[in-house]
Order: sequence, then C-alpha cells, then structure tokens
Amino acid sequence: MQGELFGAGGGVGAGASRERSEPAPGVVLVPGWLDAAAQSHLVAACREWARPPAGMHTVRMPTGGLMSVQMVSLGWHWYPYGYRRTAADGTPVKAFPPELGRLARRAVAEAYGEAVGDIAGATGYEPDVAIVNHYPHGAKMGLHQDRDERTDAPVVSLSLGDTCVFRLGNTETRTRPWTDLELHSGDLLVFGGPSRFAYHGVVRTLPGTADPALGLTGRLNITVRRSGLRSAVGGAG
Repeated sequence: MQGELFGAGGGVGAGASRERSEPAPGVVLVPGWLDAAAQSHLVAACREWARPPAGMHTVRMPTGGLMSVQMVSLGWHWYPYGYRRTAADGTPVKAFPPELGRLARRAVAEAYGEAVGDIAGATGYEPDVAIVNHYPHGAKMGLHQDRDERTDAPVVSLSLGDTCVFRLGNTETRTRPWTDLELHSGDLLVFGGPSRFAYHGVVRTLPGTADPALGLTGRLNITVRRSGLRSAVGGAG
C-alpha cells in the first residue's frame, strides 16, 4: 500500500468542470489533480504523520499569538522563522517520505511542461521538506512569503478536504494587487519563478464542502519544498 500511496492523479470530480489556469507568472493551478483514491491515501498518511512524537502541534509566533492552524513537518521542522531537525516536542522530526518527493516532482513537471527549464529550481526538483497544515473550521492564515528556504525552487501545494479561499498576492507587499482563488480537495497549486516569493494566505475555509467519504473535518494542505539546507543534523540556521 505504501508504495502506491501517492501514485494516482489526473483531474476527476469537481476538477473536471474547472480549467487549469496560470493566475500569475510561475503559478499554475491544476484542478482535481489528485483523484479520490489518492486523496484518501493522503488523508490516511497525514493522520499517521500527525501522531506523536514529532506530531501535529499549534505554533506560537514570536509575538506570542497562536496560529489558528495546526501543523506537522516532515524532513525539516519549520518554526518561525527557520528550520531545524528537532520538532516542537523535542524529538527528531519525522523523515521526508520518498513517495511524497516523487509526487512533487511529477507535479512540477506536469505544471510547467515544456517551460520547466524556464523556472528556477524546477529542473531536477529534489524536495526534502513538507509542511502539513490542518485548518479546522474558522482557521485562516495571513498573507506571508515562504522565505525560510535557502533556494528559489518551486513550492508544491496539495489541498484536501474543505474548499478554501486562497489569496495570491504580489511579491512586494501584503496589500493589493491580489487574486482570490478557490482551492478544492484534490487541487494542485505550484508556484515558482517570478512568483516564488509572492505573498499568499488563506482567507477562509468553506465548512462542509469536503467529500464525506474522506472522513475529514476541515481542510488539510500539504506543501512540499526544497529547503536548500545541508543534510547533516543541526544544519538549519
């Protein structure tokens, strides 16, 4: 089962009635990229990754506030604002799954197609970190840039569960211009190239929009990245 976990994909269900789009240079949205079986397998995998030790947790920001999402990291543990090998509970971070790396490489290749060579870090894409965010009802994420990686290789984002309103901003400021996109369960979003450091966030989720067959309350988002950090333990700065 594990070897087949992330193999399915290809535009079914809700994605069939929506079209692939490029809302900004280097950003590609492929609706319904994960089929129902692949979504179910990923939800099951997320449940395993969420278990302690080094499991799902709530992040406290430097300002003292708590994020409304819960998260678990794989490969490298993300904290505001950097990466390390030790999770929030003091235990070693869970390994980055090779199957997830293969899925992300396929996502980048299919998103950019013949233009893959024009996107920095897309050719020979070798991700080594994933962040899984769980959005319970009412959770959101403010506009931010993914700048903690030491590379400009693309970010791969996979959506599971409830639909969300995703705000894609510009690379200079949190203010307008921005574009609001609906991300449904199974959708693939890849951003790189000129938009790799665009501000982005989740304005809201739409409760009750998930397929009941997933057995998921809220939304899961898996983002896969290349850290650019050396592989030795303790290599994060």
